[in-house]
Amino acid sequence: MHETDMTKALILTVKDWWESQPDRPVISQVHLTVGKCTCVEPASLQFAYAVQTQNTFLEGTELVIRETPLIAFCHPCQKEYEPDIGTHYACPTCHSPMDDIRSGRELKIDRLELRSVVGSQ
Repeated sequence: MHETDMTKALILTVKDWWESQPDRPVISQVHLTVGKCTCVEPASLQFAYAVQTQNTFLEGTELVIRETPLIAFCHPCQKEYEPDIGTHYACPTCHSPMDDIRSGRELKIDRLELRSVVGSQ
């Protein structure tokens, strides 16, 4: 399950940023973009995140995942299309092989949401 290793890398990346902050802010949400063509299962990633953040500075935070579809561009037709993953990747109009992926391979941290601690005790 490569989601476990990916979650470890995610936590280390966020931890490096968090430790560089002088006030060590309280993080409430970690937002990710995950492309359909990354072979990442969002449910497995959620599970790995929940387990691996226990007893850490990220315990209780929410992992928010936004999936992006696989979008390809057909140069002969000059238009984008959404291939069926695992079945037929060629252009549905001219049947040219898929050679230009425009989205669907993303795997990145979009942003961190911080919890306001003003007035809370």
